[in-house]
Amino acid sequence: MKRLGKIYLALVILFLYVPIFVLIVFSFNESKSTTFTGFTFEWYAKLFRNELIISSLINTILIAVASSIIATILGTLAAVGINSMRKVPKAIVMNVTNMPVINPEIVTGVSLMLLFVFFAARMNFEFGFWTLLIAHITFNVPYVILNVMPKFRQMDPNLFEAAQDLGCSPFTAFRKVILPEIMPGVLSGFMMSFTYSLDDFVISYFTCGATSQTLPITIYSMTRKKVSPEINALSTIIFVVVVIVLIGKNTIENRRYNKNANGKADY
Repeated sequence: MKRLGKIYLALVILFLYVPIFVLIVFSFNESKSTTFTGFTFEWYAKLFRNELIISSLINTILIAVASSIIATILGTLAAVGINSMRKVPKAIVMNVTNMPVINPEIVTGVSLMLLFVFFAARMNFEFGFWTLLIAHITFNVPYVILNVMPKFRQMDPNLFEAAQDLGCSPFTAFRKVILPEIMPGVLSGFMMSFTYSLDDFVISYFTCGATSQTLPITIYSMTRKKVSPEINALSTIIFVVVVIVLIGKNTIENRRYNKNANGKADY
């Protein structure tokens, strides 16, 4: 059984990573064909000279950072308000909050597009950076709420009142007592928002304009006719960056775990 389990695991890993490995190999291929003819960095050089891809990448990062920060602030404040509600209203609001997460992206994208069209006809604005930013904030806020709310459930509900009894103003009590307690959830919500914003295609496709596109939309437009080796190069760079980030994150977590374990052992 152990051998079968190892074989199954190996097959799953091959199924997941062989396509990525093929993509990486062909990003160094001299030819545009599917036959490897020689090693070259030409496609990476062309990638960094491609103004469309670079502008889309910068636009994607700007939207991801801005929408994640705004969504984190709004979602955290919303979680504070929801946590102070009574049981029945809280349950209703949480169900409403969960709906955008469960709702198919195409429904969210089309509804936001129709909303922007409605306001565009009356307020004389065009689809572009701001419509993309609003759309990304809209679908990111629920993820922040869902990450912050469990931290409130783990926290002592009397901390806020205790801090005020000791002389803190409501704002100081929130900043110095509540915020540090929920900070892991806030950071998780920010990272999840940033990741979803970078990766989103469907909602961005319906809310972008001709002058402002994200990287997934640009890649889709470039691959409608034929996959360019520049796309292979770009995908390879993204994959390497993600791997480096994951290795760094796991290294930091392991160091923290070992430090805490050693501290408890010394105690």
